[in-house]
Amino acid sequence: MEKICEGRVAVVTGGGRGLGRSHALELARHGARVVVNDLGGGPDGTGSDPAVAEAVAEEIRAAGGEAVASGHDVADSDGAREVVRLAIDTFGGLDVLVNNAGILRDRTLAGMSDEDWDSVVRVHLRGTFAPSRAAAAYWRDRAKSTGAGVDGRIICTTSPVGLYGNFGQTNYIAAKGGIASFTLGAAQELARYGVTVNTIAPTAATRLVLALMTDEPPAEFVAKFDPGFVSPVVVWLASPQSAAVTGRIFDVRGNRVALVESWRIGAEILRDEPWDPAALGEVVSDLVAKAAPTPDISGYVQPQEG
Repeated sequence: MEKICEGRVAVVTGGGRGLGRSHALELARHGARVVVNDLGGGPDGTGSDPAVAEAVAEEIRAAGGEAVASGHDVADSDGAREVVRLAIDTFGGLDVLVNNAGILRDRTLAGMSDEDWDSVVRVHLRGTFAPSRAAAAYWRDRAKSTGAGVDGRIICTTSPVGLYGNFGQTNYIAAKGGIASFTLGAAQELARYGVTVNTIAPTAATRLVLALMTDEPPAEFVAKFDPGFVSPVVVWLASPQSAAVTGRIFDVRGNRVALVESWRIGAEILRDEPWDPAALGEVVSDLVAKAAPTPDISGYVQPQEG
């Protein structure tokens, strides 16, 4: 097997379970030295257990790889800096940051509390921003000191929900949509240092997804959406092979990998004078009729009945 991340140093946040665990193991299998970061909390973000991250690090070491565990809170600025510092102090540098930490607190908009909103946005959005900022500062300083690019990688995690919407998850949607937009700006800023920034939108049978199901999930669903289908894309994005790809979002579901097209101008109407609000009804109706239909959570536009 060709180890496409041989010698690279990677931090994986939320690396103790589900997708993060799968990413950490696959990165290590391809030769990366891994910092497994996880608070070890519940699906709603409460509680902590340092044994969760340590178990994955030990699993990597038992297989002959190199790994260290971290229980730092990456949504906290100091915690995020410490995770980056741990990678540098332990393995001599940092090449890859996988932002994967996440929680769920689902409510309809009318019944959502401030805490439901703030906690989800904090973990997902600030938990992406803070470690990315710490890594970016390290790579910027390294690029300036050497006068050369650093071949760094930031790989973020959005969700089909954050791209296409869903019922009862406005906090999660806002946070995950913010991560998708964050990718576009960060990719432009960090390109000059030799750093790429990409995002995956995975569908996987993780504890967060399975917790939403009222019935026992079918074995076929669990097998089809095993997190192991997603991690190869993350490993490739983490590798030197992906240096020409940045600012992209990949929808990964089972054995399908799809490139998500970003916001773009659709149907338009121009005029020389300012619009009369009373005349806009017909104009907007025409624009909507010409526009591409909105996809559902699958990312596809479903055929209309009748």
